[in-house]
Amino acid sequence: MSGTPITRLYLARHGATPLTEQDRFSGATGTGLSEDGRRQAAKLGERLRHEGLTALYASPLERAVETAASIAGPCALPIRTEEGLREIHHGRWEGLTRDEVIARYPDEHAAWVSDPFTFAPAGGETGVSVLARSLPLVRDLAARHRGERILVVSHKATIRLLICALIGIDPARYRDRLDQAPACLNRIDLTEPFDARLVLFNDISHYAEPGR
Repeated sequence: MSGTPITRLYLARHGATPLTEQDRFSGATGTGLSEDGRRQAAKLGERLRHEGLTALYASPLERAVETAASIAGPCALPIRTEEGLREIHHGRWEGLTRDEVIARYPDEHAAWVSDPFTFAPAGGETGVSVLARSLPLVRDLAARHRGERILVVSHKATIRLLICALIGIDPARYRDRLDQAPACLNRIDLTEPFDARLVLFNDISHYAEPGR
C-alpha cells in the first residue's frame, strides 16, 4: 500500500441501548442509548478528537445518531445520515428476546442460524440485502473522500457484513466469525481500487474497565 493515497475508514458501532442489554432483536426498532451507552459514546468521541477526521456519516436510526452526536462535538464535524447504513431488519422478530423467538418461531430461527446471509425471518431483511445497500455507499464515500479520514457510525450486523466484504471474508459466516461490542471502533485502510487492510477491530479500549 506504500506510495498510494490511503483513505482511512473508521467504522463505529453505536453505544449500548436498553434493548441491547435485554438481548432483544432491535434492528429496525427506534431506541436511544442507555446511560451506559451514552458513557461509551462520550468516551469514543474523546478518543477520536485528535484523529483528524474530515467527515462523519451515520445511520439515521436514533441510537446511531445519538452516538454520532457524541463524536461530532469533539471532532467539530456535522453529522450526515445515510439510509444505507441502517441495521438489518429482523421483521416479526423485532423487539423479541432470543428465547422468545426460539419459542415462537423455532423453524425460522433454526434456518436463520444455519444461513443468516440469505435467509430472513418473515418481513425481515437478508444479509445480502444489507450489503446491497451498504457496500456501494461505503465505497462511494471512500471515493468521495479519497486520502482522508472518515467515520461511519452504524450497527452490529451492518458493520460485520461490511468488514467481511471489504477484506474478503466469506460474508455468509459474518455472525460466526466477527463480533462488534457497543461503541467499538474498527479501522480499515483503503487504497484504489478498494484494496483493504483491517488495522483495528472491535476495539473498546476507550471505555473498557481496567484489567479487561
